Amino acid sequence: MKKNGRSFFERLIVLSICWLAGCTVGPDYQPPTVETPQAWTHQEQVQPAVSEAILKEWWAVLNDPVLNGLIERVSWGSPDIREACYRIEESRALRDYVTGRYYPGAEFNASYTRTRDSANTAFTFPDLLEERGRYSTGFDAAWELDLFGGIRRSVQSAQALLEASVENYHGVQASLYAEVAANYIELRTNQMRLQYALENIQVQQETLKLTKDRFQAGLVPELDVAQARQNLANTEAQVPSLRLAETQAFNRLAVLLGQYPQDFDIDLKTPGTIPVLALDNLPAVLPANLLRQRPDIRRAERQLAAQTAQIGIVASELYPSFSLGGSFHLAAEQFSDVGDWSSRSYSYGPALRWRVFEGGRLRNLVKAEESRTQQAMVSYERTVLAAVEEVENTFEAYSQESIRCQALQRSVLAAQDTVRLVDSLYRSGLTDFQNVLDAQRTLYSQQDTLAISQGTIVLDMVRIYKALGGGWDPESVPDRPSSRETMNSESSPQDN
Repeated sequence: MKKNGRSFFERLIVLSICWLAGCTVGPDYQPPTVETPQAWTHQEQVQPAVSEAILKEWWAVLNDPVLNGLIERVSWGSPDIREACYRIEESRALRDYVTGRYYPGAEFNASYTRTRDSANTAFTFPDLLEERGRYSTGFDAAWELDLFGGIRRSVQSAQALLEASVENYHGVQASLYAEVAANYIELRTNQMRLQYALENIQVQQETLKLTKDRFQAGLVPELDVAQARQNLANTEAQVPSLRLAETQAFNRLAVLLGQYPQDFDIDLKTPGTIPVLALDNLPAVLPANLLRQRPDIRRAERQLAAQTAQIGIVASELYPSFSLGGSFHLAAEQFSDVGDWSSRSYSYGPALRWRVFEGGRLRNLVKAEESRTQQAMVSYERTVLAAVEEVENTFEAYSQESIRCQALQRSVLAAQDTVRLVDSLYRSGLTDFQNVLDAQRTLYSQQDTLAISQGTIVLDMVRIYKALGGGWDPESVPDRPSSRETMNSESSPQDN
């Protein structure tokens, strides 16, 4: 009966532990619900004919093979991409480290000590005054049972942080592709501005020659020659700044791709045109789609999930913790006796730890984690608001710049006609040279402004795609960072 009673008691303990193991303190995470607008302010610009799938490789709408090649190269050559990959690797290792707490831990130890007691103590035995040695070897093991879900919450938090690092990788991808495209467009814009400057310099050189010939023929005063020379010099002074801007954009592209400018093997110095949109409409992405499309919002949501789990981790310290421990050792004064079975010593049994009184410290820590969770929630809401604002601003910028560019195109055509007409009148002696100067200056100024506007339109398009969360592939999560360098120091002890 005693044996049966003891068996019943042991079963009761096991059942109690199993029931407690199902308890998890702290709040269960629920994804936040944030109200978003039903449509954009400039909804008429979003044409449903274009699928959201184009967001993944939005640069293809520019139909520029050089840009496509740059995007492909930056995906494996950029230091930012490799750094984000290593952050994923770090988060994955930390998640696996926390998961290891589910399992028992064992430790092997071996030691040798040489001891002798003091003869000048209150309790001294003659046998202890002799110097003696002790050999010991064995194992210690412990297993903490996750009664109230502290370990479970730790794993949940670490998993959410891992997923946040993946979203950070996606965010780096989206930002990096947009930055490469923006610098490429800036390079082509400066090259077009430089082309306009060189064309106007050629026209103004011809005008200077014309004024010299007319001056030598006594048809015009020397003032016309001086003004023509001044106009030409002013235009020539713009060329160094444009070449500097071209070089800076080139160097920036090289660095973005993880190369020194001297080693950059893509020919971008040959003048090219600003990419032209292959589509007249934009992807049909509604405000609510941003919650699942933009990496920064997805990262903020995962950070909120990780912080929510922190409440349960701290709250579990309010409850008892139960662990099973044991040790087995072989100890002897003579090394030859260490292997004898009679040298064994062992201990095992359960242990209970309960922080009964902490002066309210634990409960205040729980309150602090709850406050941090609310902060993370506010940060998530702020990220959503900022995303909607960014999309609205980029749509408006694209719309207004398109209108401005159309007006500038009409202005340039009119300026070209003006230059042609006033040049003919000047050659016929029907107008003074000041009108020629004004017409030429206006033409160059409008052409330069038009080139900037045409580049700005494409840049605004790039910003729209970036704001909508384009430029990343949900399946592009590397197992390890891709790098051209060989890592020679990756060997480490596989101890735990």
